[in-house]
Amino acid sequence: MAKGYGLNRFSAHPDALRVIGHRGAAGHAPENTLASLRKAAELGVRWVEFDVMLSGDGVPVLFHDDKLARTTNGRGWLAGHDLAALKRLDSGSWFGPRFAGEPIATLSEALVVLSELGLGANIEVKPSTGLDSETGRVVGAALKGGWPAGIPAPVISSFSTEALRTFADAAPEFSRALLVWPVPHDWRKQLDDLGCQALHCLSRRLREARAREIIAAGYALRCFTVNNPRRAQQLFKWGVDGVFSDYPDRILKIA
Repeated sequence: MAKGYGLNRFSAHPDALRVIGHRGAAGHAPENTLASLRKAAELGVRWVEFDVMLSGDGVPVLFHDDKLARTTNGRGWLAGHDLAALKRLDSGSWFGPRFAGEPIATLSEALVVLSELGLGANIEVKPSTGLDSETGRVVGAALKGGWPAGIPAPVISSFSTEALRTFADAAPEFSRALLVWPVPHDWRKQLDDLGCQALHCLSRRLREARAREIIAAGYALRCFTVNNPRRAQQLFKWGVDGVFSDYPDRILKIA
């Protein structure tokens, strides 16, 4: 297949995805918040990554964990709370006092900020347990009808093959990437079966020979989570297209 970089004709140049702010800029601001997206832009990042899950009443929100406790003052399961309840939580104080009161953001709120800042986005569809199909479908419908004009089309990624399939049914025009930890032996079959243009894998499990194999086959290859500039340089020498970093400012200096 032709080198696609996970982009379509409405997207920015693939070099824009060379350094992607992980969960916004998770080393500098509370992850998956509007504050984190804004911080990434302040650091000079052109693309960000964030996770999207469904609230108990089916609203896409920016969040990573099934449970609330790690990054909010709430308890229990994210999917067990409706949006109104989630909006009453503080998702910033755990990171630092200056972020106190930072709310959980909805996907629609994040899209407004992306448009204001001119940021591209890799959106990870991250279903709560048992909600793979529904999450892919809902996020796909939301993006198909609501992606802002004037910014690059998103790259959609997920560890869930079911979520990727239902997203593709709802919004086939957006590029997709399969997320994996180590690269599986049947990586090419999985990508082809899912219609994905890219593979996103764990940096520390990637070896040069496999990286070059994937790239030579015409797929985009991006690695998470890369906070060490020396490792980023090594990956770029192998031909890796982009890295996700909690500290994208460190990687921008050498990219």
